Amino acid sequence: MNVDVRDIPLTEAESDVVAVGVFEDEDLPEAIADARGAEDARGGYKKYALLRPEAPARVLAVGLGKRQEFNAERARVAAAIAASRAASLDAQSIGWALPDDSDAAVAEGLVHGTILGSYRFDRFRSETPDAPAKRLESLTLLGPDSLAEAAEAARIAAEAQNRARDLQNLPSNVATPSFLAERAEEMAAAHESLEVEVMGREEIAAAEMGGLVAVSQGSDEDPRLIVLRHSGGGDGPTLGLVGKAVTFDTGGISLKPAGSMHEMKMDMSGGAAVLEAVGAIAELGLPLNLIAVIPSTENMPSGHATKPGDIITQLNGKTVEVNNTDAEGRLILADALTHCARLGADRIVDLATLTGAVLIALGSTYAALISNDDDFAGEVAAAGDATGELAWRLPLHPEYKELTKGTVADLTNAAAKRKAGTIYAGSFLEEFVEDKPWVHLDIAGTAWDVGREYVGKGASGFGVRLLVELARTHSAA
Repeated sequence: MNVDVRDIPLTEAESDVVAVGVFEDEDLPEAIADARGAEDARGGYKKYALLRPEAPARVLAVGLGKRQEFNAERARVAAAIAASRAASLDAQSIGWALPDDSDAAVAEGLVHGTILGSYRFDRFRSETPDAPAKRLESLTLLGPDSLAEAAEAARIAAEAQNRARDLQNLPSNVATPSFLAERAEEMAAAHESLEVEVMGREEIAAAEMGGLVAVSQGSDEDPRLIVLRHSGGGDGPTLGLVGKAVTFDTGGISLKPAGSMHEMKMDMSGGAAVLEAVGAIAELGLPLNLIAVIPSTENMPSGHATKPGDIITQLNGKTVEVNNTDAEGRLILADALTHCARLGADRIVDLATLTGAVLIALGSTYAALISNDDDFAGEVAAAGDATGELAWRLPLHPEYKELTKGTVADLTNAAAKRKAGTIYAGSFLEEFVEDKPWVHLDIAGTAWDVGREYVGKGASGFGVRLLVELARTHSAA
C-alpha cells in the first residue's frame, strides 16, 4: 500500500474516503460539523458513521472513546474499522485526519491498522461476480511532514506482517520447508545486508542436529535449516532470532485428533514471523547485526518416523527421551537455539506455536514470555507493549527443571505429570541456549484467530512488529 503524509486541511483531501476520529463528548471538526449524517456521529469507542459533506465527498467518523484513553492501540483498531468500511464502499484510497496532538506512535498505529485491516487472502479463489473487485491501495495521513519517517517505517513493518500471514495461510503442499528456504534466498538477493545459508537433510545430520533429524525423518519432504544474517553494523550486541517452522504437524506417531488437524499448517508461524521480520529489518536498514535461525520440517507418521520412547542426542550433546512425538517443536528449537548461540548471537529470542497450554492460560490476548534474564525480558515485553503484540512473563523456577529430567536420558520432551505445560517447555529450551540471555515467546494463542479488528480471524502474523521494534531499540542503544 502506498502511504504518504500531507499537511493539508481536511477539506482538501482527495482520497475516496476520509476518516476522522471523534472523541467522546467532543464535537466534530468545524469543517464537517454540518454535513449530512453528522447527527449520527458518536465518540463511543469503535462506533462509526458515514457523513457526506461537500468536501471531501465521503467522511467516516470513527469513535475513539475518551481522549485520555486514546493510544496507539486504539488508533490501530479505529484504522482497521475505517479500512473495512472504506472497502465496503469500493474505495481504493483512504485519508486519515490525525487527532490533535498526535505523536509518531499514533501515526504508526493508523498505518498499521489500515494495512493489517485491509488484508485478504484470496490467492486460491476463482473470480466470482460477488467477489470484492477493489482493494485499498493508498493511505494519506493528514498531518505534519515530521511524521513521514514514522509512517514509512510503519508501512514496512505492517506489510512484512501481512507477508507472514500469507505464509501462515498457504497450505502445506505449497509452503514446504523448501518454499520457506526459497523465500529466504529471495530476501537475501533483494538486500545487500542479508546473507543466507540453507542446510538440507544430509548437512543437518552431519551437523548432529539430532532433534531436527528425529522430527523430520518420518516425512518424504526434506527439512531445511535456514540461517539469515543481517550485517547492519552498530556497536550493540548481536541479536539472535529463532523461529519454529513445522510446515505441517500431524503429531507424528502420537497422532493429533483429525478434527482440527487441517489448521496445523500454521505450526510454522514462529518461523514465518522471524523470516519476514528480518526482511523488514533489512528494508529499514537498521544498524545492528542479527542472526536468524529457522528450523523447518514436517512432522509425519511413517515407517521411518521417530517412535515414542526413542532416545536422541541434540546438537549440544544432551540426550532426550522422545516420549511424545507431538512435542516436536522443542526438539527442533533446541538444536536451532544452540546453533544460533554458536554462530555468535549475544542474546536470543525464539518464537514458537509451542503449547496448547498457553491458550488455556492466556487466551489470544498475550503470548507467554519466559526468560533467563530480567533486563532482556523487560526489553522484549516493552517492544510488545509498543506494538500491541503483548507478552506476559511466566516464571522459571528450579522445581520446573525436575519435570524435564528423563528416566534413562538427560531430559524428556514430555513430562509424565501434566503440570505447567508452557513453563515446562520453556524450561526445557533453556537447556540449549548456551547460557546466553534468552527470551522464549509461546505464540500458540496469538498466531491464529486472535479476533482483534486489525487481524481478525485466521493468521495474525504475530511477532513481526514486535521483533522489528526490538531491533529498532537495539540499534538505537
